[in-house]
This record gives sequence, C-alpha cells and structure tokens, in this order.
Amino acid sequence: MENSKQIQIGLLALVAILLGLNLTGALDGLFGNSADETSVRDAARANVTSNTTAPAPANTPAATPAVEVPTGPTTTIEFEEKEFDFGTIDEGEKVSHTYKFTNTGSEPLIIKDAKGSCGCTVPSWPKEPVAPGATGEMLVEFNSKGKSGSQNKRVTITANTNPGQTFINIKGEVNKAATAAKPVQ
Repeated sequence: MENSKQIQIGLLALVAILLGLNLTGALDGLFGNSADETSVRDAARANVTSNTTAPAPANTPAATPAVEVPTGPTTTIEFEEKEFDFGTIDEGEKVSHTYKFTNTGSEPLIIKDAKGSCGCTVPSWPKEPVAPGATGEMLVEFNSKGKSGSQNKRVTITANTNPGQTFINIKGEVNKAATAAKPVQ
C-alpha cells in the first residue's frame, strides 16, 4: 500500500514538472514546435489554465472527459434562429430544418462537430472554414420513429468560438401511431 502511494506521488510530481516545463516553453526545442505553433499554443493556454483539475483518486471512476474545443484564434457565430418548432407530426415522420448562421467574428469559423441530443436528431454542417462575414447553413433532421408526445431536441455545435459550444433546438409534438386492433378470438 505504501509503495502504491509513493508511485502515485512520484507520478504526480513528474506531471507537475512536465506541465511547468511546457508552460515555460522549455519543451519547444525538444518537440520541434515552430514559432507559429508556439503562439497558437500560448493563446490557447490562457483559456485552458482555469480548467486545470487534479487527477481523480485511484479508487474512484474517472470523470467524463471535457469536450475538445478547437484551439487557436476564436471567432463568433450568430444564428438567424436558435429554435425551430416543427408543429405536430405523426410518429414515424421525418422533419428537417435549415438553420442559417453568420460568422460575425474576424477569424475563419471552423465547425469541428455537431451532435444531436439523441440518435433521432442528425445535423449536417459545412466542413470547410466559413470566412469572416460569410454565411453558412446547418441542416438538422429529426426522425420521429419510436417517439411520441412533446419533443425538444438539442444540437451541440463545437467550433472555434468563445464559448466553444453553441446550441440550437428543434421541437414539436409527435402523435402516437395508432396500433391495429387485434381480432377477438
């Protein structure tokens, strides 16, 4: 038990030393980082240092990893609408809506990922950077198969924005499918 604690303390000390060297830039030459990579990393450090946490104790499950947000210069995104109400549909129908957005910042907008709150909500987004001042579209499709009642689904967009995530919603009412009556025997 004592050796295990010593190993944990030693590993924590090693991590602290490497973090300190990394923050001072002493590891740049060792790993061949260029001046451009260093400046991007330094800009990202300002955003990351407040999110540093201690490792979880050995006997507890690890925390859910944080969402990986793109590093580098940030920009801003503005949607014409952040919520779309598709009204009332019957179970099994699919509805889709196009959300229009503008890169309102001064850097290219890079959307790294967009995920629906469940598998029934699927977004499609531009894979190429969106220039400052340019517009783009995100198509979101909702499949009501197996769903009924009030529905409110969220799409989480991860991009080089501040904050790193933006949310849009699609909602509506789904009428339960009628089941065929079984003949009485």
